Formats: sequence, structure tokens, C-alpha cells
Amino acid sequence: MKKTKCLKTLLLSGLLLFNVGLTWATAMPESAQEKSATSQSVQAQVDKASAEKVATQTNKIAKEAVAAVEETMKALEALEKGKTDDALKSLETATGKLELILARDPALALIPVNVDVVTYDLYADVDTVIAVVKEAQQALDDGKVQTARHLMESLSSEVVISTTNIPLGTYPEAIKAISPLLDKGKIEEAKVALKTALSSLVVSTEIVPLPLLRSQYLLDKAESLAENKERDEKQNTSLDALLKGAEEELHLAEVLGYGNGHEFKPLYEQIKAIKKKAAGGNGGSGWFDEMKKLLSELF
Repeated sequence: MKKTKCLKTLLLSGLLLFNVGLTWATAMPESAQEKSATSQSVQAQVDKASAEKVATQTNKIAKEAVAAVEETMKALEALEKGKTDDALKSLETATGKLELILARDPALALIPVNVDVVTYDLYADVDTVIAVVKEAQQALDDGKVQTARHLMESLSSEVVISTTNIPLGTYPEAIKAISPLLDKGKIEEAKVALKTALSSLVVSTEIVPLPLLRSQYLLDKAESLAENKERDEKQNTSLDALLKGAEEELHLAEVLGYGNGHEFKPLYEQIKAIKKKAAGGNGGSGWFDEMKKLLSELF
């Protein structure tokens, strides 16, 4: 799921729902601020990378794990309807599925059963974000917590991948402990135990900052051009644009808080150094090695 965000549009919808006399933020743009053509040039690569990350997590899902959770839910539903025998059958099936998973890999701690992804793409430039942050800070200073909350909730540009996992250290044993309760007629205790087991599913979240991802692909394109020692004028212009675009994306990542200021300073210094080396059409290899290392540390 992809959600694009124009700051003011998002705030308008929130304030219509929560009409508590909040004041408008003067820094809000009237409409989405278009991304530069340079940033847009790597959008296909960004989308592909995001999809690959989701696919990697999805491929880890085992059908036995999904079935185990489904059978646990069926057992609870059966108990709610007074069908104890059906519940026992579902629990038996769930236990078998979990034992199969553990037989394959006894040391496995978590097994995914579901993956959700949401993309929040921010259509606002660095100056706008800085202005909004300042307004949010001022709102907090003035005790206008809800105004600050609405301002800040829009300040993200990221892919959020949430993976729901079965904790194999506890879940199988919890399921096994329910059948004895049913054998003793302790239906209510069994229901509680089932609900507890289901609530023990672990959700892990991976956040991929889009400005950092875009800067990575812009730098990849820039590196290819920089290695060409026979660049023409058009290619020199493209190289300058790519480096500028990467720097702008890094600045956006910085003001959005995807890293500390001291982590970005050496990145800016590296871009400056690369521009100096490439001046006059010069080319060479290895110029981006340190840059890529620093950027990977931010991820």
C-alpha cells in the first residue's frame, strides 16, 4: 500500500475529524510539492528495491506456520460455539504443523506468518519540512500538543514493512497446554490460554527511509558517469545534477531525522570531494567507495 502525503492535505483531514480549535500552520503548502526530475529518475529502482525487500520477507513465510495460526483461531472459534471436539482437532493440527517446522530447524526462534507493507512518500521540500518542524516545536512550547502532533505525524518518507511472527520458543508449548484443559472441562481457561497464545505473536518492523534509498541510486548513477574519463558536456551536466540530487535527498533525510546531524556531515564532505575530483571532466574509479560505506551505515 502506498500513501503519498501533501502536508496540508493530511492535516486538513485530521483537523476535520478532530475539530478542537487548532490553528492552521502557515508553513503548510497548498498542494503537493513535486519532486525534482533527478529524484524521479530513480523512482523505478526505489519501487523495485522496496518490492524486493517485501518479497524477501514474504518468501520466509511457511505454509505450516500460517496453518498453525489459522487452526489456533479455528479452535478458539469452536470453543465459542461450544464445539470442544472440533477445537481439539484444530489444536492437534496446529501442534503437528509447529512440530514439523521445528523438526526442520530446531534453533529457529521466529517464523513469519504475514507481511504488511505501507509506503509513506512525502511531497515536500527541505525548507518546508524545516518550517513545519519549527512550528511543531513552537506549538509544544505554547502547550498546543494536538497541533504539534498533527504537524509531526506527516513528517515521514519511508517504507514500513511489518512482519508477524510465531515465537517458536513459547507458542508450540502454549498450544500443547490447552488440550489438557479441555480434557478437564476447563473451557473458559482454555479460551483465555488460546487468546494469550494468539496475542503472543511477535510483530517486527523494518523501516526503509526513502530519501536515503533515492540518494543511494542517484549516487550509483553518478558513479557510472564519474568513471567515464571521456564525458561530454551533457554527461558532465548530468553528473552535476545527480550529485546535487543525492545531496538534496540526504538533506531531506537529515531534517526528517533519519540519522543524526554528525552522521550526515561526512556524506556532504564526500560529495564535495567528488565534485572537486570530477571538475573539468575528470574521471576515475573508487571515488564513491567511502561515500557508499557511510551511506550503508545509515541504513
